[in-house]
Amino acid sequence: MYRRSIDMTEGLDVTGREFGVTLKGLRTLMEARGADGLKRLKEDFESVEELCKRLRTHPTEGIVKPEESLEHRREVFGTNVIPPKAPKNFLHLVWEAMKDTTLVILQVAAIVSIVLSFFEADDEVKEKSHEPSVLVDEGGEHSEKAPPWLEGVAIIAAVAVVVFVTAFNDYSKERQFRGLQRTIENSSKFSVVRNRSIIQVPLNEIVVGDVCQIKYGDMLPADGVLILGSDLKVDESSLTGESDHVNKLSDVDPMLFSGTTVMQGSGRMVVTGVGVNSQAGIIMTLLGATAKHKNDKKEEKKKEKSAEEEEESSKKSVLQQKLSRLTIQIGYAGSSIAILTTAILVIRFCIKTYVTKKQPFEVKHFNSFVHYIIIGVTVLVVAVPEGLPLAVTISLAYSVKKMMKDNNLVRHLDACETMGNATTICSDKTGTLTTNRMTAVAAHLAGKTYIQELPVYENIPPTIAELLVVGISTNTNYTSKVVPSEKPGELPKQIGNKTECALLGFVGDLGRSYQTVRNNYPEDKFVKVFTFNSSRKSMSTVLSLGSGGYRIFTKGASEIVIKKCSFILNSKGEVERLTQNDQKDLEVDVVNNLACQGLRTIGIAYRDLVPYQAAINQTEIKSTPDWNEEDVLITDLTLLAILGVEDPVRPEVPEAISLCQRAGITVRMVTGDNVNTAKSIATKCGILRTGSGGLIIDSKEFNNRIRDEKGEVSQILLDNVWPKLRVLARSSPQDKYILVRGIINSKVGKMRQVVAVTGDGTNDGPALKKADVGFAMGITGTAVAKEACDIVLTDDNFTSIVRAVMWGRNVYDSIAKFLQFQLTVNVVAVTVAFVSTCIISDTPLKTVQMLWVNLIMDTLASLALATEPPTITLLHRQPYGRTSPLISRIMFRNIFGQAVFMVTVIFLLLFFGQDLVNISTGLNAELGAPPSQHFTMIFNTFVMMTLFNEVNARKLHGEPNVFQGITRNPIFCCIWVVTFAGQVLIVQFGGYAFHTRGLTLDQWLWCVFFGFLVLLWGQLMNVVGMIVPLSRLRSTAIQPGQDSAFRGGGDPMETAFIKKKRDSQIFWIQSITELQTQIRVIRAFQEGVAKRLGEEKHDRHMAGGILGNEFGKNQPSRFHSHTSIDLLASDPEELSLPEVENAR
Repeated sequence: MYRRSIDMTEGLDVTGREFGVTLKGLRTLMEARGADGLKRLKEDFESVEELCKRLRTHPTEGIVKPEESLEHRREVFGTNVIPPKAPKNFLHLVWEAMKDTTLVILQVAAIVSIVLSFFEADDEVKEKSHEPSVLVDEGGEHSEKAPPWLEGVAIIAAVAVVVFVTAFNDYSKERQFRGLQRTIENSSKFSVVRNRSIIQVPLNEIVVGDVCQIKYGDMLPADGVLILGSDLKVDESSLTGESDHVNKLSDVDPMLFSGTTVMQGSGRMVVTGVGVNSQAGIIMTLLGATAKHKNDKKEEKKKEKSAEEEEESSKKSVLQQKLSRLTIQIGYAGSSIAILTTAILVIRFCIKTYVTKKQPFEVKHFNSFVHYIIIGVTVLVVAVPEGLPLAVTISLAYSVKKMMKDNNLVRHLDACETMGNATTICSDKTGTLTTNRMTAVAAHLAGKTYIQELPVYENIPPTIAELLVVGISTNTNYTSKVVPSEKPGELPKQIGNKTECALLGFVGDLGRSYQTVRNNYPEDKFVKVFTFNSSRKSMSTVLSLGSGGYRIFTKGASEIVIKKCSFILNSKGEVERLTQNDQKDLEVDVVNNLACQGLRTIGIAYRDLVPYQAAINQTEIKSTPDWNEEDVLITDLTLLAILGVEDPVRPEVPEAISLCQRAGITVRMVTGDNVNTAKSIATKCGILRTGSGGLIIDSKEFNNRIRDEKGEVSQILLDNVWPKLRVLARSSPQDKYILVRGIINSKVGKMRQVVAVTGDGTNDGPALKKADVGFAMGITGTAVAKEACDIVLTDDNFTSIVRAVMWGRNVYDSIAKFLQFQLTVNVVAVTVAFVSTCIISDTPLKTVQMLWVNLIMDTLASLALATEPPTITLLHRQPYGRTSPLISRIMFRNIFGQAVFMVTVIFLLLFFGQDLVNISTGLNAELGAPPSQHFTMIFNTFVMMTLFNEVNARKLHGEPNVFQGITRNPIFCCIWVVTFAGQVLIVQFGGYAFHTRGLTLDQWLWCVFFGFLVLLWGQLMNVVGMIVPLSRLRSTAIQPGQDSAFRGGGDPMETAFIKKKRDSQIFWIQSITELQTQIRVIRAFQEGVAKRLGEEKHDRHMAGGILGNEFGKNQPSRFHSHTSIDLLASDPEELSLPEVENAR
């Protein structure tokens, strides 16, 4: 299979022979695996150094003059880009839109109607209810009858508009998705050595011959050959399907492949294949995944499509699940009403024609049947909210674009709105809650502890000082550096691992250069490196002593390093035994003391292996040790020092966590740090508060609490832990995964939990995948973490998560606003169509008019309502959760109340319009009769009420000011004006096509007046709702200080409504108190201060009489003793709802 792919390169003009190697030769080399790869490398190139020489690059310095050769290398060996599938063109999207079931039925019915219209209708088979055949206008003249084919043509034209609008929206959505994908791809960078410097370059700019620095967590961007590796293990399951990690050694298996993941260790590789010439690119080409080779079979497409649909259905977001259920229910109801409407019309026609009048069946009767079918299908079109997916897409796309400015790179659109329902955030500490700029501020060495004032090199015993400098400089990743800032006066720039940068900074504070040491100990001279990972929690480097001996330097979590130490250097630099009691004393007196100050403690130790007679802390060896026996080698260490590293809390984090708690979200810290360090940071952040009863445990205790006798994780036991858990210290990635899975699966409390998780490591991948929303760190996160996550935090900052919550809630509310608007129109249109059909065998809202209304509802309203910008008040309520209904009680009240009002107005105009607005009736017009002003006015009034109700729909919680913030959404204002202007054109100039007749100015004013009444009716419903609340239950969302795992299960929208009501009552009470104060002041001037003080009780009685006897009698004493200034200065949340009710 690979040979076939290689043959595709034959015939290329540029062979690459000037590099000493051809593209075909490199592809042949990379086909081999394992020992075969090493054998082929030696046969073709002798060594990796010779390969680098032929590629005109250097194993350590990289491409020396990149500006001269990069473009030429792309011409010879290709670019590091795999072309995506070609997007669907506009015509293809038009064809897909035309295949919508309801639109197909309408098209077929319209075509049949046009065909039948050429058969002249027999007046005798017309229903009596359709007479007269001509319409007498206000001037007494007879208008001509509309052409019988016009309705069918108008329907086809309207369907064409809907199809093209739908296709355009889908096309725009496709472009947005591809733009998002390009943004994600361009945001990924990789470490490359060019011209002796390590730089970060975008993945698509990597070329053959580049020397790449690879490390734990990286997903390899290209094929390459290992130059130097340290404890390197790679997951090649994406290429081979085998789950076992493969050890990579330059003298055993040096072949590295694109798409594989570094699971352990670090190293350097020279790039040999990029883009479609890499092994991953070749496979994708053969599978037809690139734009150039598209030979997929239909069966494979069907399988892929079904697999995608199954995957999408299995991982639907909270909002998608609710929308799916609602759409199905509305679809069933709309279909039933549409079928019933059509059946009633057909049955009535058959009874009147064939039973009452006893006329024979004629082909011309099909015209009436088709007309009735069109009415039924139109009812179905209006009833089914097919605009919902569009509204969701627009809202998500709008939010995603804006979230980019808030440092949230959204990889999966549905994660945006899911984040709005989050109830729990499991956050890392380092870099997310803290600044991730670490500094060594404390040290314990030579028997003495230094805090805030580090020791001077000259005051440290020479043995300890030298070992510390060499140990720190060599036993850190050479990609970690501390370089001077480009701007004078700023702190030095930390590159790479920030903990290691803190240790390197400590070497600098001692007055020594770590780079000088590294120059003396280059990486290729290392004997063995045990790189840091989550299970080791330490790193060790083996150096050669030059006389057959070896020195092992180890650094890591202080508790772990101390337990592996058997010796320690005292104040004179002499070796002393370190007993178990001494180890415990160190942990209590040093480690815990530093950790309680919020410092991360790092232990530094060493061990010597010598071929001669060993000293007390050395080990004598007879031969070269087995470097794979880590447990044997990293033991009996000699402790050099314990350093305390400070990582300050971000100044904005405490306020952000407070906002989360006010919003009903519990923040839990999951960290690998010491318990005391984690507790100190959690207290500073506000995660732990005095008296909150928050649980702080480490990994060991966590597993002891949640596992049963068999060692299995028990959901019941876990449910006893997680509600109070606030800090999980010394946690492993497995602990994080178990915690996330347990919270998601838990059914404790009234609200099912929606969990967000942050992660940066490769092993965090499972937890990020399992979480409802996974956040990966954009700066410190590995490629695996970014691939597994839903959102990338480009600044690694917790406050960005809070902004993501706000945007997510805004998406949810935007969809709810659209639903509130659309369902109102649906109910009105369907009710009017059904009832009028049953009574007058016709509907005042014609097919084309209904399609225009449907266009208003679907496309224009979704654009207008789905682009509302968020406000901070979104964080002043609790999350909706998984199980709360999509349509709240307040939304139901608004939908039902507005629908009743609109239906009432329309039926009043339909049956009593000639008396109310002095207009000629259009009732009982025959099929095909010219449009009447009567029905045109009904249609116009319906649209006006719909437009004004669109303003009402902007508010979900009963807010009185529906215009608040409307100027912040120019899209809404523009669409509202455009829709109004479109309605004017349709009414005045639509004619037969839209079945309208121009209205006079008086009639237009009546229509606008009825529309304006919708706003007043909405205010009336709010007032009634304040007097008669929808629920007597008080929600915990109005108690911002509450920190409970089980926040109330009340309706969040209803909660916000009650809170708004309560705030207005508090304002009313404040106004009354202020009025009392003013009365006292006036009387003080009139009667004197002494007399006023003597008659204070009488004044209160008088004020109570002015403002209402009931208030004066029932007002609690707390309101008598507070002025308006006191109330304004106090926290409104302290005024409980019952007190306000009593006061009122």
